[in-house]
Amino acid sequence: METIQIVLMTVLMFFVIVTVHEWGHYYFAKRAGILVREFAIGFGPKLFSYKRNETRFTLRLLPFGGFARMAGEDPEVNEIETGQTVAVRVTDGIVKTIYLDQLDNRKNVVRGEVLDIDLVEALTVKLDVDGEEQQYTVHPQAMMIAKGQSTQIAPKDRQYGSKTVGQRALAIFAGPLMNFILAFILFALHIQMVGIQVENPTYVQISDITAGMPAAEADLHKGDIIESVNGIAIGANVENLIKLIADSQDKPMKWKVRRDNQTFDLTITPRAMEGQKGGKVGIVPELPTRQAGVGETFKFAGQSMVRTTDMIFQGFGQLIQRFSINDLGGPVRTFEVTGQIAKQGIVQLTYWTAIMSLYLGIFNLLPIPALDGSRLVFLGVEAVRGRPVDPGREGMVHFVGFAMLFLLMIAVTYNDILRLING
Repeated sequence: METIQIVLMTVLMFFVIVTVHEWGHYYFAKRAGILVREFAIGFGPKLFSYKRNETRFTLRLLPFGGFARMAGEDPEVNEIETGQTVAVRVTDGIVKTIYLDQLDNRKNVVRGEVLDIDLVEALTVKLDVDGEEQQYTVHPQAMMIAKGQSTQIAPKDRQYGSKTVGQRALAIFAGPLMNFILAFILFALHIQMVGIQVENPTYVQISDITAGMPAAEADLHKGDIIESVNGIAIGANVENLIKLIADSQDKPMKWKVRRDNQTFDLTITPRAMEGQKGGKVGIVPELPTRQAGVGETFKFAGQSMVRTTDMIFQGFGQLIQRFSINDLGGPVRTFEVTGQIAKQGIVQLTYWTAIMSLYLGIFNLLPIPALDGSRLVFLGVEAVRGRPVDPGREGMVHFVGFAMLFLLMIAVTYNDILRLING
């Protein structure tokens, strides 16, 4: 049951940070009047799908991210050409549905050869119906049906490219922005959970105990105050306590502990842990904390954002200086680490989710083709030039970038799986 709970918590973390990111794109695109055709979590084959209003919401197989597909970003499908035979369903003189196949099976429709059609600006269709020319107005939300798929038409004012540079930039930047907001909220929530350090602390207490380790075997509890070790007063010196434990591997230590205003002595023998140096007893020592106020919560959440951002960029810098694919971790590695953190409880998972959300927002703003940062660069060039970059060239840049990222993802996932197999 615990394993199932950890898996569910891990999946929920990925789902939340990706959904929040894509919701940012979706919401501000809709605010700008852009038709969002699909809101997807994941890539690849669809696992679940339903349509609400104009947008199809889907859950896909590969949990590598998601997308909000806006009309006009990519070449529109199901284009209708002059001379093509179609069937249209007309209500009150307005075309509501256009059928591109199985025309003989359509009931209550008008069939004809297309003489002229404009589904972007004029919204009209002219048909040759049994030698008679007939022209109809097309509804701005008309549907095209082909191969069992229905696609809503996208007039020019509903397409991504028709909006101002500012509106498009906001729709793109909103994804990372939502990740930043989520990270701040989660950092604040974590501070409310763990509290903040009291001023001028005088003692060290135990905040967590690892099962099966010497501290648990000696019946230490969360909240116990460590007064002295081997006759040495600990006070508020966490570093000194850790050093004393590390230097006493396999050597019995005399601890004086206070619990509920009662003091008692214990004998604890630190032991080594695989892959780590020095003795360990299986505790997380910390200085005493108190509940944070509203102002303090905002202050320390902001500090966590700044500190974590600095660490992320330091990591990017180190990766550039000495790049090795073995240093990269893909979804499998991230899933593994998240599972390990989820075992420690909701407090640690909340903090980790905040870090991951901040990382996702920052990473997406890097000027790498196919990422939000690259698309913002193209919008910046358009703003300076006064005209957009050729859509074909921009699309090719993003396509190549996506292909390279996908190949890199395959490579690091392969490494992650080998790492798991080899222990």
